[in-house]
Amino acid sequence: MKNILAVLFMLIIAGQLQAQKDTVRFTVDTKLAAAHTIGITMSVPVNNKAIVDLKLPVWSPGYYQVMNYGKSIQDFSVKDQGGKVLTWQQIGNDTWRIAAKGTKSLTVVYTVKTERAFVATSYIDKERAFIKPTASFLHVDGALQLPAVIDIPLQNGWTRIATGLDSTGKTTYRARDFDILYDCPILIGDLQELPAFKVKGKPHRFIGYKMGSFDGAALMKDIEKIVITASNLIGDIPYEHYTFIATGPGAGGIEQLNSTAIGFSGEGLNNPAGRNRMLSFITHEYFHHYNIKRIRPIELGPFDYSKANRTNSLWVGEGLTVYYEDLILNRAGLMNKREVLDAWQGTIQGFENNAGRLKQTLAQSSANTWEDGPFGKKGETISFYEKGPIVGLLLDIEIRSASANKKSLDDVMRYLYNTYYKNAGRGFTEAEVKAACEQMAGQKLDELFDYIYTLNKIDYQKYLSKAGLSINFSEEKNQKGELFTKVVLSENVNMTALQKNILGSMLQ
Repeated sequence: MKNILAVLFMLIIAGQLQAQKDTVRFTVDTKLAAAHTIGITMSVPVNNKAIVDLKLPVWSPGYYQVMNYGKSIQDFSVKDQGGKVLTWQQIGNDTWRIAAKGTKSLTVVYTVKTERAFVATSYIDKERAFIKPTASFLHVDGALQLPAVIDIPLQNGWTRIATGLDSTGKTTYRARDFDILYDCPILIGDLQELPAFKVKGKPHRFIGYKMGSFDGAALMKDIEKIVITASNLIGDIPYEHYTFIATGPGAGGIEQLNSTAIGFSGEGLNNPAGRNRMLSFITHEYFHHYNIKRIRPIELGPFDYSKANRTNSLWVGEGLTVYYEDLILNRAGLMNKREVLDAWQGTIQGFENNAGRLKQTLAQSSANTWEDGPFGKKGETISFYEKGPIVGLLLDIEIRSASANKKSLDDVMRYLYNTYYKNAGRGFTEAEVKAACEQMAGQKLDELFDYIYTLNKIDYQKYLSKAGLSINFSEEKNQKGELFTKVVLSENVNMTALQKNILGSMLQ
């Protein structure tokens, strides 16, 4: 027994030493903040390869646009383990090819010139640095599985770091592979932190830059309700800690596995309309850690960072997340029934007043977002953020009606999460989503799924009536004298017992 334990101990030590040997290490230098420049030093094990290609992603998961991050890399240089300068050549915008014959490791030094403060790009100035790993950290081509350690010395008088990465020291973080590293943005500065809370023992933090003046404790109580409601919906919390990273005033938000980076100004929280918008935004990005990060189209992972990753199913990842924003806030007691109906009404009105609905299908809007942009081109295309939640609403009602309110879209989401993410360790196919919905409904749903793949006119009343809702369309003129379609969504006065049960179980 002693011999067996000794062998096991030696194997563990050997594995740890090999992991350390294969680790890619980065040191971040922020001293050039005034020049909007981030310095990076990278230590790379190469094990005597003759040629080593270092690559930078051209896009960032969660923001479906080719960004060409490589154009921001400057002052590139590389040496071997003995300090000898090595020859290299840049290939295209995103690849640096190094002549590394006889070299065990490389030390690569470069800078990232930043221009735009946005959640999909790195940015630094005198007050803070936001590091988007996909825009900043090179990887060895074909070796995304290597672990990475990132050291971020606090400079410029800055006091705090916010990230979803696991900490291994005061300013040192570790990622088990580059998919995790690329999923974890980093905010550095003299940051504020709101009172943290725990749900099922998992800590949740909110840390940000220039967050404004508002009741932080009250906001965190609302976010705690959101987290509890969303996690109860799925029935699992798959992370060990979660961080809301507020990047400062501005637009945009991108989801990660255990964090989200959001443009945030607390000033809007001081009026009801602004508070509802911000809570919806936070709910959307939080629920994404389930829906699209884990419940995901099969095309979105493992990622190919070198090109656009197209899928027809962003109507699930993005559209259904929009749909669940309102449901989660309602169930959490933060949005009343009429407010939800108004939100649905507004979404339908926006879609019906877009001529793009006659030109582009929902599936096409997903696949073509790389060219059309996340919200489409009004009049020419549609947005999966708009038609997606409409299809989600009608699917939810039809599943509830067909199953005598025993099943719902919630069951579909739980099924996709457990079957494909937890058990199969992969994303879902388009056919599998349809099959899951039909399984819960106990019937075919061809007409509803035709709304995804065709330009068929939506029969709103057919489905909304099953939840005791009526929809009315009328032609009116706006302040410019232009005609538009006005939509009014209302509850029927006389409902059947099933209609009451369906609407009552959907909205409180």
